[in-house]
Amino acid sequence: MKFGVHAGLWQRAWSDDPAPIMSRVKALGYHGVELSLLGVGFADAGKLRTLSDNLDLALTCSTGLGVGEDPGSSDPERRSAAIKTLTGAVKTAGAMGARNLSGVVASPWGYFDPARKAERAKYASETLAQLDGVLRGEGVVLGIEALNRFESDLTNTAAETTAIAKATGSQNIGVLLDTFHMNVEEKSPPDAINETGKALVHFHISENDRGVPGSGQYDFGAAAQALSRIGYDGWVVAEMFVMAGNPASADVNIWRNIEADPTEAARTTLSFMQRTFSL
Repeated sequence: MKFGVHAGLWQRAWSDDPAPIMSRVKALGYHGVELSLLGVGFADAGKLRTLSDNLDLALTCSTGLGVGEDPGSSDPERRSAAIKTLTGAVKTAGAMGARNLSGVVASPWGYFDPARKAERAKYASETLAQLDGVLRGEGVVLGIEALNRFESDLTNTAAETTAIAKATGSQNIGVLLDTFHMNVEEKSPPDAINETGKALVHFHISENDRGVPGSGQYDFGAAAQALSRIGYDGWVVAEMFVMAGNPASADVNIWRNIEADPTEAARTTLSFMQRTFSL
């Protein structure tokens, strides 16, 4: 397993310079850091790649789509906008040396249209399939995130997300599962991991309150066993959002401080990850 932490743990806004965070993450002992492309563009990629090489710290990336960028839309212009945005994100990730780009990529975040769900899933798979060439060219794997019902209605469960990923026909498109979302949507998170199987390309962890794993009610030991059963040996990334009062925190509905100190949260989490996922 490779252990990473999302830079959003410290960022007040997605556009905050990630360079100091990268140095901090390296000092804590993580293998890598995940950067949101909501605040990082292609022009930043070379500098960040050089820094990651100098620090010997791997990069992974996350991203999301806005309302006008919808792979599942019946409007071809919105589908084209999604392809343009995601193509740029893939090229940015590739230029940074990142091999994994995951996130809200099948539907815009916060968009709901349940009456058209089946149609939207079909459009989404067909649209995302068009990314296969650029993904292969850049050596990047795209992970479609399964999200809880308050953030999306299209990819709530692992099964729904896996179906869209497989329907693309691309070997470079798979599934991102996140313990925070699975805690809401899955009857059995370990079963969801088992059923996703080889389609799982990225894994996020946080506690049920988005804080330090192991401090709440989620069964991470069972998750670790399920990952072992399917032979998953990729990234386990702590995606925690713990500080209220920041623009980025408002985006993910953090209205109170979940942990007292982000850096201590990251330190405690890495120790937990090493104990729990190094099977």
